[in-house]
Amino acid sequence: MLKLARYLKQYRMQVIVGPIFKLIEAIFELIVPIITAQMIDNGVRKGNVPYIWHMGGIMLLLGITGLCSALICQKLASIASQGFGTVVRGEMYRHINTFSHSEIDRFGTPSLITRITNDVNQLQFAVAMLIRLVIRAPFLAIGAIVMAMIIDLKLAAVFLIATPLIAFVLYLIMGRSVPYFRVMQKKLDKISLVSREGLSGARVIRAFSKQNSEQQRFDAAADEQTSIAIKVGKLSALLNPLTYTIMNFAIIAIIWFGGSRVNFGGMTQGEVIAFVNYMMQTLLALIVVANLVVTFTKASASAARVNEVLETFTSVWETNHVPVARVGGAPKIEFRNVSFSYDGTDKYAIQDLSVTIMPGETVGIIGGTGSGKSTMVNLIPRFYDVTAGKILIDGVDVQNYSFSELRSEIGMVPQEATLFSGTIESNLRWGKEDAIPDEIEKALKIAQAYDFVSALPKGLESPVNQGGKNFSGGQKQRLTIARALVAGPEILILDDSASALDFATDAALRKSIQNETAGITLLMVSQRVSTIRHADKIIVLDDGAVAGIGTHEQLMEHCEPYQEICLSQLSRDEVSRK
Repeated sequence: MLKLARYLKQYRMQVIVGPIFKLIEAIFELIVPIITAQMIDNGVRKGNVPYIWHMGGIMLLLGITGLCSALICQKLASIASQGFGTVVRGEMYRHINTFSHSEIDRFGTPSLITRITNDVNQLQFAVAMLIRLVIRAPFLAIGAIVMAMIIDLKLAAVFLIATPLIAFVLYLIMGRSVPYFRVMQKKLDKISLVSREGLSGARVIRAFSKQNSEQQRFDAAADEQTSIAIKVGKLSALLNPLTYTIMNFAIIAIIWFGGSRVNFGGMTQGEVIAFVNYMMQTLLALIVVANLVVTFTKASASAARVNEVLETFTSVWETNHVPVARVGGAPKIEFRNVSFSYDGTDKYAIQDLSVTIMPGETVGIIGGTGSGKSTMVNLIPRFYDVTAGKILIDGVDVQNYSFSELRSEIGMVPQEATLFSGTIESNLRWGKEDAIPDEIEKALKIAQAYDFVSALPKGLESPVNQGGKNFSGGQKQRLTIARALVAGPEILILDDSASALDFATDAALRKSIQNETAGITLLMVSQRVSTIRHADKIIVLDDGAVAGIGTHEQLMEHCEPYQEICLSQLSRDEVSRK
């Protein structure tokens, strides 16, 4: 947790001043039993009503002052803890956005969400407790013992016996409970994962009538967490009976021995009552300390998870922040002996790939499932960095570009069409915020989305729900293509992004892109032969290697993998038809 303390620097005043006000409250709390003793001895026993009123007024004043101090500390603790949480969340979100796809794949989206929400909440609570109780509780426990010793040193021996016994019981129970709390954190993560999968995949679950099995899966995860919670509950259930038993015996001893000392004139009745109050304060303070141990144990586990994210650095570094000098007449995109492995081993998704793509070319990329098509195009904008070899754009290694310069000239439309909550227009302006209406309209027409957008009651101002769930798969794909086109990229990559379109719309889309985007270098990844057969060049991938490069006609003559793909989708007449 100390590694995260740097995020409290801007709240240094609250962290320092807050406990001071809490100490003021604790001091007043320690004074109250003394005043109570004075009221009993000098007021109640002697029937001195004005004295009782006078001391009662002092107690009221101490109570009000203590309350104000507690409220001030509470406010300062809230400012510091909530501010700390906001800063840490912001830093985590910023840091996660620097990750390449490799790091995001390694952590997993559900885990990152849990860390940035639940784990930071645990840390916020720990900071609040740090300010409010970490100094107050021990001070109160020790202060109560000291005050009891000041009143009567001999009777304070009861404290010196009872307090270690209570502390030992707390240590025994908390020492067994704390490991369970750590396990509970992991079990809660599992419940969160199962819940997220069940809710996000609700349609699939219903389609396969798997509600019962998913319910059983959730119940199993919940039962595991419940089992641990019950064990903790059984241990925690011993806490109050044991500690209060010790305390009650201590109170009996105080009253018994204190009564004897009162009879012999060594103490007063008020001092005995003060001893009982101090005994109660000591017990409650020690219980608070035990709860703090639980709080900081949970926070420690959460801090480790947060630090793991913050201490993980991207494998794709931005090494240049100024525009590069491009080579005139060079290929638009060139792969030079490129190999790539997702896990850094010798298991390559792409191996020894060499391809040249000239400016303005339309290139189709096809191959079987797992052949490396998406991997190939994801290397161009540096979502991943190559394991070996080079990728050049305009004769310059992509690693020499700044991210903004590189990605501003690439329009990427991934396999999964993703829209963000807002409006259609706000989504289309992602690549170019100052796009004029004519540019947006042209992009919609090229993407074959203009007709259905115009038919909506609010047109471009039509709302987009989270993930674009209020649109069909085909509509989302067309909108994401339009979004890429609005930015005016020099390279447009369609990664199987027309898979949800019917053949007529797909054909119209390809024709429109070809006619309306002169000069754009187009890469089309597709499983459909009909989508890429008219490309200037077709790259056939097979198990991460180039099986053939050429036109449709050339590949049908010399490339066996391409022939197999074509004949699995088209008849021989359709294959030979131009």
